[in-house]
Amino acid sequence: MSSSATSVSVAMPQMGISVSEGTILEWRKAVGDEVVADEPIADVTTDKVDVEIPCPASGVLAKIVAEPGDTVPVGEVIAEIDVGGGSDSTSEGSTAGPVAGEGPPAEVAAASNGEADRSGFVSPVVRRMAAEHGVDLSQVEGHGVGGRIRKKDLLAHLESKPAEKPSRPLHTESPYVPEQPAAAPAGGDGQAPAELGGRREEMTPMRKAIAEHMFRSRQTAAHCTTIVEVDFTAVAARRAELKEGYSRRGVSLTFLAFVARAVVESLEEHPILNASVDGDEIVFHDDVNLGIAVALDQGLIVPVIPRAQRLSLEGMAAAIGDVAMRARERKLTPDEVQGGTFTITNPGQFGAVLATPIINQPQVAILDLEAIVKRPVVVEGEGQDAIGIRPMAYLPLSWDHRALDGAEAARFLGSVKDKLESGAVR
Repeated sequence: MSSSATSVSVAMPQMGISVSEGTILEWRKAVGDEVVADEPIADVTTDKVDVEIPCPASGVLAKIVAEPGDTVPVGEVIAEIDVGGGSDSTSEGSTAGPVAGEGPPAEVAAASNGEADRSGFVSPVVRRMAAEHGVDLSQVEGHGVGGRIRKKDLLAHLESKPAEKPSRPLHTESPYVPEQPAAAPAGGDGQAPAELGGRREEMTPMRKAIAEHMFRSRQTAAHCTTIVEVDFTAVAARRAELKEGYSRRGVSLTFLAFVARAVVESLEEHPILNASVDGDEIVFHDDVNLGIAVALDQGLIVPVIPRAQRLSLEGMAAAIGDVAMRARERKLTPDEVQGGTFTITNPGQFGAVLATPIINQPQVAILDLEAIVKRPVVVEGEGQDAIGIRPMAYLPLSWDHRALDGAEAARFLGSVKDKLESGAVR
């Protein structure tokens, strides 16, 4: 083996046109680990999306420059790969092997030949998940290099555990203890008294971005909410008719796809809802770039379907399925989560029946699809009205009073409702 090695730098990649930096979430490899070209070696987050960083070459991870939590500009070096000397090679400035006078820990030097014990190394992501689920990591078997516990090892451990009963009695089983008045926190700074207990956990970069964006939206837009109730009988019948054929073509036909098509058609009829506010001007957008909110374990992300007005019902269903799947697999690029002109969110899939969503800036409106629930309703008949059981759902629309008024919001919702109830969505 050659005593010298060729070093290849790993740089923070350009992840989107408007993205200038990324924050290291987790290193999947440790110094001294062998790496293969194109395999993911690190997870990075931007203010929009999490992405995987592929290894540029095969070799040994010689040096990690940026640690988890570090925010690094695009193009700046975050690691070094030794590619010329094999698993026992070193390069100048590398931490993969011993350097005269520095005496690195034995496990780092041994890692280059795969013998290091990495079972004690836990990434911030794994540590956070373990804390959330109350898992003792000493009880988790790691299958990473040197016994390192990876995220999928922890997930497998959680799935293998039987559901546990609550460790403390339910409220109805608790003995009555007279409540003692708590002393006000010193200084009046609004912080909870220390004696209340609990734990603190720093927000993830995604949670911080959501918090900042939502707070800014509430400060910026004059939020109002208008709600209509929709009978989904015609949609349910149409879905039952088309579902099998779509499925054979690999497309899952959901109620959300029908709503999205009705929304796009209605936005073309009411362009003020497909607009944004820029200072004292209202910008009307030529295309409907439809944002679809996707719930992830760590937060909410809104991938955008560009030029959604060009899509048929089947095309819309396929596009929604694609962006939702890639969002959950963390395969979206930052450019795919910006440029939206209108957003639909779907909390109804979790059983929610009513909400007042916050507008996704700089858009002027956002629509909620709530749970579709069978309810008794008055059904108009030719001779007299009757009571029928119908699949019903609320569609709340939050809109910016700076750009439009209640009448226009109601007309837009009326258009969406008519298209869904008449079965006109194609």
